[in-house]
Amino acid sequence: MRDNKIDSYVPSGIFPPLKPYRSGRLEVDDLHTLYWEESGNPQGVPVLFLHGGPGAGTAPSHRQFFDPSHYRIVLFDQRGSGQSTPLGEARQNSTQLLIDDIERLREMMGIEDWLIFGGSWGSTLALAYGQAHPQRCTGFILRGIFLGTQAEIDWFLQGMPLFFPDEHAKFVSQIPEEERGDLLEAYMKRLFGDDPVVSLRAAQAWSRYEANCLHLLPRPEVARMFSTACVALGVGRLGAHYFSNKMFLSEGQLIDGMARIAHLPAVIIQGRYDVVCPPRTAWQLRQAWPNASYQIVDDAGHAASEPGIASALVAATERFKLTGTL
Repeated sequence: MRDNKIDSYVPSGIFPPLKPYRSGRLEVDDLHTLYWEESGNPQGVPVLFLHGGPGAGTAPSHRQFFDPSHYRIVLFDQRGSGQSTPLGEARQNSTQLLIDDIERLREMMGIEDWLIFGGSWGSTLALAYGQAHPQRCTGFILRGIFLGTQAEIDWFLQGMPLFFPDEHAKFVSQIPEEERGDLLEAYMKRLFGDDPVVSLRAAQAWSRYEANCLHLLPRPEVARMFSTACVALGVGRLGAHYFSNKMFLSEGQLIDGMARIAHLPAVIIQGRYDVVCPPRTAWQLRQAWPNASYQIVDDAGHAASEPGIASALVAATERFKLTGTL
């Protein structure tokens, strides 16, 4: 079972810890089995939490963005992530298959429609799922927007060193100089090679690089957690796998498909100093979604655990609880 050390840093302003009232495993094909759980009110308003990464998995603190007396809170670990098995498995792992998994989970739980909550890669998957199944969505709470474009992938590999040159230097140091012209290909070769020691080392380097760029102020405990094998193998292997396949989306697909969900209530929450997913992308989504609420948190980076972002996310779930809109 995954060690959720990241919960050692839990922001104030969220709801108290709670445990699932039901959990289980869903076999989605001959290779992948997903971990899922429900907490809160079994008769409440369904809300689906979509974690980031790809490959990061869920944590107990993710239940705490929602009033447990009002919401039926559904969390699951996506293919190859967290407590789902096999960990870090890239075969039979794509955006469309994750969308299909969400629908299978919804049908298994007998849920007609639900509020979709996702950040970073979770915002990508939320938009892709919503555009595929708009009739199953009551609204969207999105944070740290990532639209899966080539420019955003290139930014992660080549742009973030403008702000984190030291962390990028550590990331690049794992690769021989003659292979540094294509970092993604070099990492793919190591992450999916035959040597498990080399694969784990590459996954840890990828995962640490991402972790050390998440916050406005350093959170070394998060980087330590991301370096553990049970997290790094998911984050590193699946992050590179999805990047190398352009997130299994056509260029501009999510903006082009906005007409399918533009009528639904939404809030876009973005850290002003988000280096992993810069605010320009959230702004582009806002331009394509005029009815969405748009909130910049001026003292925050990327992570949902940033105090200002956590407070904004809770405020959004409370607003939806009281008014049915965002």
